[in-house]
Amino acid sequence: MAFHGLSLRDLEYLVAVADHGHFGRAAEACRVSQPSLSAGVRKFEDAIGFRVFERTSRRVMPTHAGEEAIRHARSVLEAAVRMMDVGSEGQAPLSGSFALGAIATIGPYLFPRALAPLLKAYPSLALAIEEGLTEHLLARLRDGLLDAVVLSPPIDEQGLALIPLYREPFRLAVEARSPLASAPTVTLAGLDPNDAVLLDEGHCLRDQALALCAGAGHRPRHTAMSLETLKAMVAAGAGYSLVPAGAAPGDSDHGGLVRYRTFPGDQVGRTVSLAYRRSRDRVEDVRLLAAALREHRPAHTLAIAGF
Repeated sequence: MAFHGLSLRDLEYLVAVADHGHFGRAAEACRVSQPSLSAGVRKFEDAIGFRVFERTSRRVMPTHAGEEAIRHARSVLEAAVRMMDVGSEGQAPLSGSFALGAIATIGPYLFPRALAPLLKAYPSLALAIEEGLTEHLLARLRDGLLDAVVLSPPIDEQGLALIPLYREPFRLAVEARSPLASAPTVTLAGLDPNDAVLLDEGHCLRDQALALCAGAGHRPRHTAMSLETLKAMVAAGAGYSLVPAGAAPGDSDHGGLVRYRTFPGDQVGRTVSLAYRRSRDRVEDVRLLAAALREHRPAHTLAIAGF
């Protein structure tokens, strides 16, 4: 590293002379010969165009301008040390800054369970969380503004890799007085797409629900911006909806106004995954994060074999 022929070593010579007030002792501290140290100081003075030290037969003192130069030299050396520390600190697993995105139908139900144990396990992790719609988060991921995104495939995987976290069944949310609330069993085939209450466009859960209910191209009469509002609309009698198991607190909700029914088997649902750029460094950090999120997944979700 050089600036007008100067190196960090020259700055070290300068600071050593200022600290010791003597060229000989400064040379000993820097483990170089006195002529080498003196040459480095002279090179610095020649480069900046003024004397840094006043030399007498008894002592070496900084000039007025030299004091300012020495202060800046210390700052540069301290910054260089911090820069080198970035590399060493970066070796710690899942440490430093990490920007994590999550879609709105997953984050509010995953983070309350996973965040505390994650930060306890990795105290050096500086986590920044962002919520949004799938396409918005993916654009920020590809632009390098996010390090990973919790989402539900399918997505355009160009340049990205996915780590499966867990399987999340969908539960049928119905108003407590609906015939569906007391039916012996419920099936997708028995649902009328016209009665579906769905999230607004842009939510992948909306598309997944329409596909399952054979409602592709259908425009629902009632839509909501969030899962919590969607459940309130069901409670008010607007229709039924498919709710991810992690967002369903039990068999009922909203003071008993909403009943949750379970579909036979576990095929009605979605996979939750962690997406990241294939080109990123420190992929192991993403794998460690995925393992932590997987371990503390929401209630009523299912582990995926092999993960």
